Amino acid sequence: MDGTAIRTLRGIAADALPLDALVADGQPVVLEGIARDWPLVQAGLRSTQGAMACLRDLDAGLPIQYSRGGPEIGGRPFYSDDFTRLNFEVKRGRLGDVLDAIQDHLGDPRPPTYYVASLLVDWALPGFSRANGLGLEAHGIHAPASIWIGNRVVASCHFDAPENLACCAVGRRRFTLFSPDQVGNLYPGPLEPTPGGQVVSVVDFDAPDFERHPRFREALAHAQSATLAPGDAIFIPSMWWHHVRSLEPFNVLVNYWWRRSPEHLSSPLPALHHALWTIRDLPEREKQAWAHVFEYYVFGPAGRAGAHLPEEARDMLGPMDDTRARRMRAMLLNRLNR
Repeated sequence: MDGTAIRTLRGIAADALPLDALVADGQPVVLEGIARDWPLVQAGLRSTQGAMACLRDLDAGLPIQYSRGGPEIGGRPFYSDDFTRLNFEVKRGRLGDVLDAIQDHLGDPRPPTYYVASLLVDWALPGFSRANGLGLEAHGIHAPASIWIGNRVVASCHFDAPENLACCAVGRRRFTLFSPDQVGNLYPGPLEPTPGGQVVSVVDFDAPDFERHPRFREALAHAQSATLAPGDAIFIPSMWWHHVRSLEPFNVLVNYWWRRSPEHLSSPLPALHHALWTIRDLPEREKQAWAHVFEYYVFGPAGRAGAHLPEEARDMLGPMDDTRARRMRAMLLNRLNR
């Protein structure tokens, strides 16, 4: 289940990060050793305890959210057998207590799962980014760092809407990626609830059931994969599905999400929910008619629908800006509240 190796760039310094080229290419890339000089990376290469001490020294002591699952979940925060509940608890506590719990089970062959996900670094670990960062601000990118801390955890295959640059700081991580067109071959699970805020594939990558999920074979034929060592980073383009496995008893990842779209553009996900509500269950003939309408107004060239109208008459058909976005939002809220 290795797939094609993800392309690797070597010898790239953080101040020479070719972000524009990576985004324009739209393909995953491993940036070998780009974060190897981070103090956290160096501490982890010396010892697990050193990496934990590095985090403890910066910990603001604030209450944080984390996930805990029993040994029976095998490090995979997921669902109950009937997909109606999650197989782990979401708890609140101190980062130091989570680190203590992970340390207590470092030698266990089947430890309970502890997972701190998407914790904002500047809030929880003030000062971390001064010495452990990639300087994305120099590229005109505002991407607050998030940190992921846990033991051997499997993040089920999912996608994120923003561009993603993820740095393996402590431990090794195995990434398996699929392009957005593989969505139908990955068998996405419920939209709600989800293990981590995004819909995930229900396929067990360790033991895929090809009778239940036969199209997964096709997804595997298109898979790209790589194992990251401490100090390596991976660029995951927007909307690419990714399955991530932490391989050591203690693992830390730091990632940066950013959008290329202007702030006035909302997330497309509510549009998907609205379409499920209003379009999916229409008679097939009507649904296909709406597909043509969406192609004309949404998925085709941005200026096509209003091109034949005078500019002053285009209104919502003109380029979306902050003013039009506010009016559109007010109109939608008014209609939804009727």
